[in-house]
Amino acid sequence: MKYYLIVGEASGDLHASHLMQALKSEDPQAEFRFLGGDLMTAVGGTRVRHFKEMAYMGFVPVLLHLRTIFKNMAMCKRDIVDWQPDVVILIDYPGFNLSIAKFLRANTRIPVYYYISPKIWAWKEYRIKSIKRDVDELFSILPFEVPFFENRHHYPIHYVGNPTADEVRGFLADYKETFESFCRRHEWDARRPIIALLAGSRLQEIKDNLPTMLQVASRFPHYQTVIAGAPSIPIEYYKQFLGESNALLVQNETYPLLAHSTAALVTSGTATLETALFSVPQVVCYQTPFPRLIRFAFNHFIGVKYISLVNLIADREVVVELFADRFSVDSIATELLRILPSGTSRSRMLTDYAHLHRLLGHESAPKNAAQRMVQLLQERKRGDLR
Repeated sequence: MKYYLIVGEASGDLHASHLMQALKSEDPQAEFRFLGGDLMTAVGGTRVRHFKEMAYMGFVPVLLHLRTIFKNMAMCKRDIVDWQPDVVILIDYPGFNLSIAKFLRANTRIPVYYYISPKIWAWKEYRIKSIKRDVDELFSILPFEVPFFENRHHYPIHYVGNPTADEVRGFLADYKETFESFCRRHEWDARRPIIALLAGSRLQEIKDNLPTMLQVASRFPHYQTVIAGAPSIPIEYYKQFLGESNALLVQNETYPLLAHSTAALVTSGTATLETALFSVPQVVCYQTPFPRLIRFAFNHFIGVKYISLVNLIADREVVVELFADRFSVDSIATELLRILPSGTSRSRMLTDYAHLHRLLGHESAPKNAAQRMVQLLQERKRGDLR
């Protein structure tokens, strides 16, 4: 069968590449065409556009690139219609992908599957109307999304397991490098434990969070500070924030870094879950503009109690979230001290992490999703033949 996939950022490229591998196992005749990245390209098929040519985040960048965004969207619609796939699989990236789904529903009979559902439980809940109307099957990777969609909105979905949990388990099963060897390879001090800084995957996030993270880490001279460079961010961008800091920098090695870290400062996002799955105690810290206004909005208008996936999945505060008006060097340093060895919060957090592992389960999300997708498509083909 023919599968057309659309992603808009690096995390989607990773998850989609694993899904494509699983689809090939279920359907040896699978053909792929996609808007994606290097990892998807390595699996095989035809890449129509790289996600780096499409991904614009924030009001101003989007406004400045509206012509390019509309051009990419029109191209994508034409390309899907010309290729006539058996299914279009959307991965996250809701602003773009829901527009594609609306077009396909109105103009074709091509089914639309959504893998890694839009986070409408956090914001833009009104999008449930277009999801119900335009998406044939929704595949969730977060267990708390099941009651949200099925009980609150009466829209049945498929929970297939969590791919981040799969990826971390797979990495840890194969990774054998010792702390000493890891430090020696990077010419670091193997006598000093590591505090990892995960400052986000976007330029603005890094600009907002990294300087404060570095100030906090400087208060702990017995540790070496290592910044996890995001794959899509040039290393030179990080260096402008270092100044007099002795912080170290490693790129494209977030998992090895977490495997050898004692604690971490992490912005919100998938990184909070990855850090927890590596059993690294963390402080979640995220600077926002207009902090008091953001706090008011969060308390009164945002549809969730937490900003980190760890707390959302556990449905309680496992990791401390210091954002908006709670974001400061002193507050972050205080919480970091509590999760370092002999700190008062470290043991409890590690115990809570074990509970998080149990909640996520040991299912293979790409395999489960691929099996269900192929089954549904085969049933559809049989129905069309009757």
